[in-house]
Amino acid sequence: FDSTQDRFFLMLGWFGKEAKGNGGGKGSTATADEKQRQPPKPQLPPLTVLAIDALIGRQSTDWAQIFQGTEVSGHPVKVVQCAWNDFSVSADSSSSGSRTKCTVAVRPRRANIREGKMLRGEMVKPNIVLVRNQCRAMTFDFRNNLYGLMYGGVTCVNSTQAIFNFAEKAVLQAALNSLSAEHKDKFPLIPQSFYSSHREVFYSDSYPAVVKFGTAHAGKGKILVHNSKQLDDVVSVMAMTTLYITVEPFIKGNYDIRIQKIGDQYRAFKRVGISGKWKTQTGSSKHTVLEVTETYKFWADEAGKLFGGVDILTVDAIHNAKDNKEYILEVNGTASGLLGQFREDDNQCIRDLVLKKLKNQIES
Repeated sequence: FDSTQDRFFLMLGWFGKEAKGNGGGKGSTATADEKQRQPPKPQLPPLTVLAIDALIGRQSTDWAQIFQGTEVSGHPVKVVQCAWNDFSVSADSSSSGSRTKCTVAVRPRRANIREGKMLRGEMVKPNIVLVRNQCRAMTFDFRNNLYGLMYGGVTCVNSTQAIFNFAEKAVLQAALNSLSAEHKDKFPLIPQSFYSSHREVFYSDSYPAVVKFGTAHAGKGKILVHNSKQLDDVVSVMAMTTLYITVEPFIKGNYDIRIQKIGDQYRAFKRVGISGKWKTQTGSSKHTVLEVTETYKFWADEAGKLFGGVDILTVDAIHNAKDNKEYILEVNGTASGLLGQFREDDNQCIRDLVLKKLKNQIES
């Protein structure tokens, strides 16, 4: 009997262990209830990206969609997108130190011209600003908003210092001239003359020549003159403006070259104009992907060192049909256009560049 009774209690003990092992018993039930009663982990506040990129247009980019689902050090990323004329900036010196506080008042704006959808206005304190539009052109000038971002010490892509300098063609050309003087034939520029007033214009280089008025983009503000008499006519028009001009020899090229740099990513393209215009950078053209040679990479890297660093840029060059050499025409900054077939990949590269800067900012 004793041995049978012992076996009975041993079996009860075994069943009790099994019940505990399978989550049975009061103790395990209480633990599960406690887990259910525990409050969820508080979500970290979002990090705000202000994307300055017009929402209206055939090639407009929806940055909220591109950043959707991204996080930085546990913080969700929120995107507010608008154009330069959709917001105003106020900034105050911080009492806690040298950093400043910046507030952006974004007005209601149209999200899509075809759908007629309107986005509500909101007050934003951006952690970082992504700039993909020019802040200044012939018909508008929103540099006051840029100055506000600079005053507020907001991190930008490209940097506010780079955007500030790229907004004036003469300032940018002066920096390129310095690079050319340093590297000689390794950084070849077309020789150019600058005139601040119509009274000083005395051009002695070759014709045909290209006259460029002030700061303009996309081929605007340029005139081709074939002799000194035509230049005199242009100078007489210049006398009615407050703009400076530059004059340079016209190069008839077989094709253009564009070298693109986004962070550490490079691309190169050959563009052959098919519109018949003398401005080969404008109008319809046929694009061919080129190998990024050491020369092209050098041009982009040197341009990327300007003004404390340039994250997004393109170098435009032209192949001279006469001497079979390539010359740098200009360097474009944060508003550089992207080739359609690579636009999706390049936009993701820009997104990753912004996220990397955000991460460095949060963890510093």
